Amino acid sequence: MEKLTGKRQAREDDDSSSSDAEEEQQPLPPVSRAIEGPLKRPRVALLEGCRSIESFEHLNKIDEGAYGVVYRARDKTSEGIVAIKKLKLEKEKEGFPITAMRELSTLISLRHPNIINVQEVVYGSSLDKIYVVMEYLDHELKSILEHKKFSFTQGEIKSLVKQTLQGVAFMHSRWIFHRDLKTSNLLYSNDGTLKICDFGLARKFAHPLRPYTNLVVTLWYRAPELLFGTEIYTQAIDMWSVGCIMAELILREPILMGKGELDQIDKILRVFGNPTNENWPGWQKLKYAKNLQLNKKFN
Repeated sequence: MEKLTGKRQAREDDDSSSSDAEEEQQPLPPVSRAIEGPLKRPRVALLEGCRSIESFEHLNKIDEGAYGVVYRARDKTSEGIVAIKKLKLEKEKEGFPITAMRELSTLISLRHPNIINVQEVVYGSSLDKIYVVMEYLDHELKSILEHKKFSFTQGEIKSLVKQTLQGVAFMHSRWIFHRDLKTSNLLYSNDGTLKICDFGLARKFAHPLRPYTNLVVTLWYRAPELLFGTEIYTQAIDMWSVGCIMAELILREPILMGKGELDQIDKILRVFGNPTNENWPGWQKLKYAKNLQLNKKFN
């Protein structure tokens, strides 16, 4: 699968676009009526009472990305299985990286059954070894879809889409968009629970909307407005990704597998037709719209 390009640059561009203090001043909307009861925050031990990584038994490596390595481990006290993300701080010269802090604070604020839960933060043998302990789920949704001998029933697909929408709706109700929803960022447990993970590109938003980098979302799940160069966008970019995920659950493969940004636009137009002032008001004003050659066959 084509990887998200410019991911580190996307985070850096957003870091320079606004201060955290400005974001904290934005009012939060009321929690969706579908979410009942008071919001409970997980215990995150950042200072006093912080445990050591020696409290966990390393089992195996799960994944590795630009901002951390994820392991499966066993809590020696509770015997429970957890996922531990080791933050990459070796190259940091100015303390704790803002990208890791933003992802951690986002996850702490999003306590929901369909969003991955942070349990605590633990320390290693030195100050540059920090670990985030999260709940462990058995599979990535992507790996299940690639398994040729297993398939979801129609009812199970409906349940997966519903759980995805519930998690996304709660996230949006807290004024946060994910900006990289895809099947490899959806975890699935053996009891049928789905949870959204990897909030490294997530950001707070507010009204009035302001510019953000458009170097977000893995190509096959990227909304057309991002491909057309807009820097002012809404939660709609997440909803486009959810639509791509739903189609992938049904087809068992991504519906729009472009080989580059222009090819991705072409594949979108082949499915939905050419943009018009009726179905997409203002599209001609977008940055790259003038470079697009519409195909008469797609009308």
